[in-house]
Amino acid sequence: MRRRARFRPMAEINVVPYIDVMLVLLIIFMVTAPMLMQGVKVELPQAKTEPVDNQDAEPLIVSINAQGQLFLNVGGQEDQVLSLATVQQRVGAVIRRSPDKPVLVWGDKAVAYGEVVGLMAALQEAGAPGVGLVTEDPR
Repeated sequence: MRRRARFRPMAEINVVPYIDVMLVLLIIFMVTAPMLMQGVKVELPQAKTEPVDNQDAEPLIVSINAQGQLFLNVGGQEDQVLSLATVQQRVGAVIRRSPDKPVLVWGDKAVAYGEVVGLMAALQEAGAPGVGLVTEDPR
């Protein structure tokens, strides 16, 4: 008479539920990521440019609207109008804490060129090693 083989419990992890959870989380993050981008509505100038290198640090964004009002995306007050001296002071504080943080300027296409240049000079005085300008692709 043959003896039946006893089934031993498997010690392996069933990976399928983990993959399902991972895919659901991926979809949730893909849907919510564009909603997290907050800031001031400006009409960016259109220009054919090359994208900047992908950096690990989240950029510090200074926005200037058509009326020349300045906004900074630090803290929870992205829609608060700031003076140039206040922006310079806050950017300087952020740069002292993390010197490799990129600084970007979102300038409305209707703002005067001199105001953007003045803002960029103030950001360099605050300690920003380089300032990038954000544009939209004309396509």
